[in-house]
Amino acid sequence: MIPQFIGRNVYDLDDYSREEIMYILEATKGMKEINTREYKKIPTLRGKTVCTLFVENSTRTRMSFELAASRLSADVVSFQASVSALQKGESLQDTVYTLNAMGIDLYCIRHSSPGSPQLVHKYSQKPVINGGDGRHAHPTQALLDIYSIWEKLGDLKGLKITIVGDILHSRVVRSNLIGMEKLGAKVTVCGPKTLMPGNMESVYGCKVEYDLGRALSGADVVMGLRMQLERMSEGLFPSLEEYSKHYVLSKDTLRHAKPNALIMHPGPMNRGVEILPEIADNTNSVIVEQVSNGVAVRMALMFLILGGKA
Repeated sequence: MIPQFIGRNVYDLDDYSREEIMYILEATKGMKEINTREYKKIPTLRGKTVCTLFVENSTRTRMSFELAASRLSADVVSFQASVSALQKGESLQDTVYTLNAMGIDLYCIRHSSPGSPQLVHKYSQKPVINGGDGRHAHPTQALLDIYSIWEKLGDLKGLKITIVGDILHSRVVRSNLIGMEKLGAKVTVCGPKTLMPGNMESVYGCKVEYDLGRALSGADVVMGLRMQLERMSEGLFPSLEEYSKHYVLSKDTLRHAKPNALIMHPGPMNRGVEILPEIADNTNSVIVEQVSNGVAVRMALMFLILGGKA
């Protein structure tokens, strides 16, 4: 049975079954092929209008959503809070009412407050894709990460995936844990105790390690996370140098992982802090491919949700 996607919201991956996630991955494979053509545009969503409603800054993710919509021939309305009426005191509710009057068919939203995508859907009654809401979720990043692994290694069942860094503040980790667990991967999270929630094992079923060598032992996939420099002011770790001393991904630390372990990072990277150039740029790294896969994943979701014609 083909899963029903038309009109669905993408708040996080807990709303989607294993079969539905696999269906999205297969659709992404087709969209990636389109992105390799000389002419990277198809008319499948001609006449539809997609709004990128970014109340929190993120140039990379916003551009990826807009490029995805454009390649499907949808019209794109780009809303950036820094140059909008929100700076003049307008509420999110009134902003959505205004945008809805312009005939928006799909919203792609990033916001610093968890639950904002649900509010946008409530006010618009149009499908919403969550492009990141606070520390809560980032489902399209998780899907592109999962696709990048699936494309290289096939079935995720039984794979050991190690995620290293600021687990406490990462919406990427939360969405990845949900999706990877549904596909049967064994995930280990690793980082300083001050950057690790206390309930990871019971809530997400992952393994928690504080020692990088043990966390990387036998890993098929290693994902570094951006060390968020703004956390320095919160006193959660002494210094970037201290973090790097214990948790940087390098040739030395990665000797514990499998020899051909995939190297991943959601970006942007702080080279020399969470990952060294020798690892970020080696032949096992799929960090650059993750960016192109992100466009394909977002194309697939828009296609499925808006009922595009092949």
